[in-house]
Amino acid sequence: MSDNRKLKIAAAVITSFCLLIVLVLVLMIKHVVTFQMALLMFVALFGLYCGFGVLIAVWRFVGKLE
Repeated sequence: MSDNRKLKIAAAVITSFCLLIVLVLVLMIKHVVTFQMALLMFVALFGLYCGFGVLIAVWRFVGKLE
């Protein structure tokens, strides 16, 4: 995989993460969700991104073993 493609994928992941954080902040500012709900959303979002990151890393590692 070329370095340019890796950078594009990393930029897309970081951008989507930041946009979701901004969306939760907007919902909290407009009082659609409470502070506790927003905090729970942040923790869940971080957990999902870390969990899927580990899953993808393991998948790539196993693919190289075969």
